[in-house]
Amino acid sequence: MAIESVSSTTQTTQNDLAVNPKSILGKDDFLKLLLTELEHQDPTSPMDTEKILTQTSQLATLETQQNTNKTLEKIADQFQSSANLSAINAIGKLAKMGSKVKLEKDKEASFNINFEKEVKSGNIDIYNSNKELVKSIPIKEGASGNTLFKWDGTDNSSKPLPEGFYEVSGKYTDKDGNSHQIDFGTYPIEGVSFDNGKVMLKIGNQYVPMENISQILDNKG
Repeated sequence: MAIESVSSTTQTTQNDLAVNPKSILGKDDFLKLLLTELEHQDPTSPMDTEKILTQTSQLATLETQQNTNKTLEKIADQFQSSANLSAINAIGKLAKMGSKVKLEKDKEASFNINFEKEVKSGNIDIYNSNKELVKSIPIKEGASGNTLFKWDGTDNSSKPLPEGFYEVSGKYTDKDGNSHQIDFGTYPIEGVSFDNGKVMLKIGNQYVPMENISQILDNKG
């Protein structure tokens, strides 16, 4: 009889592995193991009470952890849903572009600048987190309106810079000789896209990450 019981237990274990190929033990599996252990214990040397209480306590802890994880997952889903809804509600409003740009490994960084006057000459200056100038990009003569710039992530010596956020500023002179500070502009939000959970706002002919937006304003006209 004992041999048959062991064989039955082995078969059950194999079936469980087939259903659960990753062999992840849940609270039900833990309880089955404990009951099986009690069923096949040696009558002449039964498990002591302390050991049973320890395993029962472990079972209770496991169940609590699983319930907590499920609750945290629900909270995370609610936050994500709320963020997505807020992004959708931003359509039709105005996005004020921030002066920070995020540099990622092996990727170009892009940003928009709005020139109210046609440019005669000027530079875009990029600073690191220590307020040190790391790159100056000449502005092409004749640039005007909403203009997209791309930065390859190198410094003035053409050396790659580390990932992170960089501050963009600069000045330019218009055709009449007047000086202007760079303006990143305010643009209507035309749509929303979700890229692997990342919110992207459609501004003009491109999608801009939410982190590049410094403020969202009501479109009053």
